[in-house]
Parts: sequence; structure tokens; C-alpha cells
Amino acid sequence: MNFWVELLISVLLLLGGVFVLVGSIGLIRLKDLYVRLHAPTKATTLGLGGILLGSMVYMSHQHGYLSIHELLITLFLVITAPVTAHILAKVALHHEVAMMKRTRNQHHVDTARSQLPPQEQSRDKD
Repeated sequence: MNFWVELLISVLLLLGGVFVLVGSIGLIRLKDLYVRLHAPTKATTLGLGGILLGSMVYMSHQHGYLSIHELLITLFLVITAPVTAHILAKVALHHEVAMMKRTRNQHHVDTARSQLPPQEQSRDKD
């Protein structure tokens, strides 16, 4: 294998590994659920993207044609991670999971909790 291909794969794997490590440490160290959601959704997704890109370069070099399986997995992760984090935050918000005392604009949380889904709002008007 060419030295430059090996170097590119190594750099992508190391960067991916560092981002996954930072995301994992953030998941453990951050204080509450709302802040903790940032670590796996941002750093870990970026880290997995780097690892999968390294795998794509390796497999493409081995087989001689472009392998897009890893690219599709990366695309799936980039699409689903923010949606999952949003759903988790919304559920935690409505279940009144405690947040840090120094969180700013907590009155927005009360406003968001008092909002009803569209079906229930129309029933209340009747």
C-alpha cells in the first residue's frame, strides 16, 4: 500500500478516535442531561465520520473502486443523531428532568412545557 494512503487512513482514524474519546469523556463529565446530549451528538458523530471515512479510503484502495457503504453509514449518522438528540431533549423537557441552576432563560422552559400538542389544543377550544 502506498505510504500516502496509509498516512491518510491513519490520520482519519486518529482524528476519529480523538473525537470519539472527547465525546465519551463529555458524556461522563458534563453535569445534566441537556448539556450531556452535546457530547454524543456532535463529537462522537464527527469521530465516527472520521473513522468511517478512513475505512472508506482503505476499502476503496483494496478493491480498486469507490466503496460507498461507509459514506452511506456516515450520512445516516449525520441525519439521525440530531433528530435523536432533539427527541431526547423534548422528552426530558416534558418529564421535567432537572437542569443546572446556572442555566439561563429558564422561563423559556416553562413556556415550552406549558405548550400542548396540536390535537390537544384543538380539543381544549371545543
